[in-house]
Amino acid sequence: MKVLAVLYNGFKAAKQEPRLLGTVENKLGLSEWLSSQGHEFIVTSDKEGPNSDFQKHIKDAEILVTTPFHPGYLTRELISQAKNLKLCVTAGVGSDHIDLDAAVERNIQVLEVTGSNVTSVAEHAVMAILSLVRNYIPAHEMIERGDWQVADIARGAFDLEGKVVGSIGAGRIGSRILQRLVPFDCKELLYYDYAAMPAAVQASVNARRVKDIKDFVSQCDVVTVNAPLHQGTKGLINDELISHFKPGSWIVNTARGAIADREAIARALKSGKIAGYAGDVWDVQPAPKEHPWRTMKNTLGGGNGMTPHYSGTTLDAQARYAAGTRNIIENYFTGKPQNPADVIVGLGKYETKAYGQR
Repeated sequence: MKVLAVLYNGFKAAKQEPRLLGTVENKLGLSEWLSSQGHEFIVTSDKEGPNSDFQKHIKDAEILVTTPFHPGYLTRELISQAKNLKLCVTAGVGSDHIDLDAAVERNIQVLEVTGSNVTSVAEHAVMAILSLVRNYIPAHEMIERGDWQVADIARGAFDLEGKVVGSIGAGRIGSRILQRLVPFDCKELLYYDYAAMPAAVQASVNARRVKDIKDFVSQCDVVTVNAPLHQGTKGLINDELISHFKPGSWIVNTARGAIADREAIARALKSGKIAGYAGDVWDVQPAPKEHPWRTMKNTLGGGNGMTPHYSGTTLDAQARYAAGTRNIIENYFTGKPQNPADVIVGLGKYETKAYGQR
């Protein structure tokens, strides 16, 4: 059968570092295994437009492997053309680049490697929170320029201790972020989620659930976004919701870029309504060069903590999601049951509430 993978180019770095498994060059470590079984394995980064390798090969592929870091956007239109497609595997976590409703209708299974990058993303989010609150990035840039004006940095630097930090979404990643923040002696840890945390987890972080999102953001000094992208979360952080944020608060989004309105974020940062926005997820990936999040600044010339989407693709995470991808495909080949936690769409139905309470 044909297996199609849409991955990102590693170029020289991938040749120098074979553990960069999520690249076109290193092919998730699947190439020899699939070839030895007689399967055709197409790996490409070319994913945009009707003449792309992605759109040409999806028409007769049986298995599609994608990543959240360089997503091949599998639309309803492309699914209608993919007559042989039976299985979509996300090498990582987050399958919003696939039209899941269309997959349900076509009996196409959608699975992801649940838990493969939760630690990686949680660590990145804590790093991003600290970099914003401590005004770290402008301080480092000042040193690179050869300047030394401590007051210019200190006027925008604060302690995390004594602040209220809240997570939109308190699942595998959101709960781990809150757990990692416990030693910082925050004033309070909050969360907003459609479901309550398991009692043991909530007790371990002493987090308080706030059921109204406007009330939630109005109490937070730092808001970290850890929710899947679906109809209920797309554009959630918009002008109207931002109006309820504390003046001078910080936002860290390591979930999905489209959860935040790009122009609303840029306006809020420029006006000083928020003091900083950090994350490594964008509403289009790769982000266009003119994307406002690349260059937006707060009133002091800082507050931008954006990075390319790499929080969940550390070398450790790549080893986990590459192994998980192989396991999912192997189960498909042999007819073995899949790990239930990995299944987003089963045969003709959703198997999770993560992408909206379906």
